[in-house]
Amino acid sequence: MSDFLQSMATLSAERAAATGSISAADLDKEVVPLRLGVFDVIAEIKDRSPAEGELATESGDRSQRAREYASGGAAAISVLTEPSRFDGSLDHLRDVVAAVPNTPVMRKDFLVDPVQILEARAAGASGVLLIATMLDDAQIRSMLDCAAEHELFVLLESFDEQDLVRTARLLDNSADQQRAERGQLLFGVNTRDLRTLHVDPERLRNLAPVLPAGRCVAESGLHDAADAAAVAGLGYQLALVGTALMRSDAPATLVQEMRTAGSARIAA
Repeated sequence: MSDFLQSMATLSAERAAATGSISAADLDKEVVPLRLGVFDVIAEIKDRSPAEGELATESGDRSQRAREYASGGAAAISVLTEPSRFDGSLDHLRDVVAAVPNTPVMRKDFLVDPVQILEARAAGASGVLLIATMLDDAQIRSMLDCAAEHELFVLLESFDEQDLVRTARLLDNSADQQRAERGQLLFGVNTRDLRTLHVDPERLRNLAPVLPAGRCVAESGLHDAADAAAVAGLGYQLALVGTALMRSDAPATLVQEMRTAGSARIAA
């Protein structure tokens, strides 16, 4: 792992170790099912990006932006909860869950321990993002099993062919294959390699031939409807969009335009 990812893993492990007790009652929150169409958008709420800088929004604005994402038809809303480099918080996730009770909310963070999935569930999340390169096969298995037990969907993110092929092997397991078929296990390709913070705009194209036989998510570097159509043409069924939506004055319209363009490309 790079210094950046290693530092994120270390800080995440420290946060996991400091997690308080989580009772069964804490986990008795409604899970909002992920309902997927032809092409979907996971719309992101984040206050800061190490690469893009300040994207902060006030609490009320965060809730309003989440409602706009939902009105545009976002399949889910991703919320950054990492505090040290992204200014995130589980409170931000709670704000969004309260604002859009009928839309699934995903915890996006550098998760390294199943207790952090329980923590997400207790905060109202209906899904979590996992970064494959931060986790060995045994860790991925334990995290997936924890998410499945608590009915959370998982977006499993890769940066390179090695990790993408490694995660695709999960489909050899019948339970994982069934979850993928139901849209509960998604496979992501991030154009921003979090080991270096460098964006490779060709990564989505280069890795398209080895995409797993499930719902695949194009992550980072997508700005408009044309980008959505382009990745749909490569075999991706979803886009995770953060900075472009955070900076948009009309996020609901942008979500809708991207969904429409991606769906039209797949149908063509």
